[in-house]
Parts: sequence; C-alpha cells; structure tokens
Amino acid sequence: MEAFDVIRWTTRGLISGSCRPTVIGLENVPKDGPFIVAPNHLSFLDSVIVQALMPRPVAFFAKAEYFTGKGFKGRAMKAFFKAVGSIPVERGEQAASVQALKTLLDILEAGRGIGIYPEGTRSRDGLLYRGRTGVGWLALTTGAPVIPVGLIGTDKLQSIETNAVRPQHFTMKVGEPLYFEKTGPDHSLPARREVTDRIMDAIAELSGQERAAGYNQSKSAE
Repeated sequence: MEAFDVIRWTTRGLISGSCRPTVIGLENVPKDGPFIVAPNHLSFLDSVIVQALMPRPVAFFAKAEYFTGKGFKGRAMKAFFKAVGSIPVERGEQAASVQALKTLLDILEAGRGIGIYPEGTRSRDGLLYRGRTGVGWLALTTGAPVIPVGLIGTDKLQSIETNAVRPQHFTMKVGEPLYFEKTGPDHSLPARREVTDRIMDAIAELSGQERAAGYNQSKSAE
C-alpha cells in the first residue's frame, strides 16, 4: 500500500468523521490519464479537502513552510503534503507564473492530476472572482479534461483571522469534465480567456456563489 493511500484514507476518515461532508460527483474524475481540478477557493483547508476526498492524487502548490514545520503538527502536515504530491512554493511566488505552470505541465504530461485555483487566492468575502488564464493555458496546451469543483461552506472550517479549525459540515460538488481542443502552447489570449470563462461558469453553477466583476487580490497586494 502506497503512502498516498494510507495518508489519504486517514485524512479522509478524519474529515468525514468530524465534518460529515456531502460529496457529490466523484464518478466524474477520470480513472486514468491526466486531469485538471479547478475549484473555487474559500479556505486554507480547501487543498487538503480536495486532495483527501478525490479518488486519485491531485498535486496542488503548497507553501514551502508546510514542508518544514516542527512538532507533531508540522510532521503531520509535511507527511500529508509530500504523500499527495504537493509542490512546495516559496512565499511570494505566483502560482500562475510561467515556471509554475511548466511544473504543472510536467505532471500532466506524466498522466497525473493537478489542482489549480483559477481565482489565484482565496476569497475573503465569499464572492467568486474572475478566473486567471493559467488554467486555460494548461487546458489548451495539454488537452487534459478540466474537472470543475464547487466547495460550499469550507470557509466556516477556519476563519481568516485564526489558525484554529472548527469542524463544520461542508459540501464538495465535482462537476462533469470539460474538454477543450488541444492546441499546444501556441494559442491566442482570447481563446485562453474563453476557456477560462467557461471553467468559471461551471464552478459558479456548482458553488452557487455570487460573481465578482474583477480579479481577486491577495491581502499583501492591497
């Protein structure tokens, strides 16, 4: 049994036992081949939830400090993020940068799954912000199916102002795969924008969020 399976099942058991989530649509995740998971983003815990509940590994970016923590909590976080294939990123680096996208591209070309938040950073007001086009670039470049995910209520698990986690019921809706023509990296910005907007429309339908007109910004950027 691989470490991923042990840690995923253990984490899934903890989440299921404490939060009793409603999970819909796991059958929409392809059984083999590359795929792109595109969720909305409400909580620090969103990546952990998606990685634990999905039937296949999903590699998200994760802050580098999650791999260097001390004590029991630090060791547990490191074990989890390493087991599920998370990619350490130094604080301040943009997950939508060219180099970061190339890292995700390598994983997709190996036939595995990756996760990317089209909004870029978590929403602090509950609105669904305009998608950044990195997800469109990956979809068109690789032809991998995009799996939209709507997370509902994960913001109540941990408030932005605290590190404390309060078990609460939440819902994860996994939508049907979206397929786009594989064009390779040579495609127009309008094509990338159109694909990204279609993905955001699917996420909005799943999450039921009100849409924001513009892009989300990290708190440090304000």
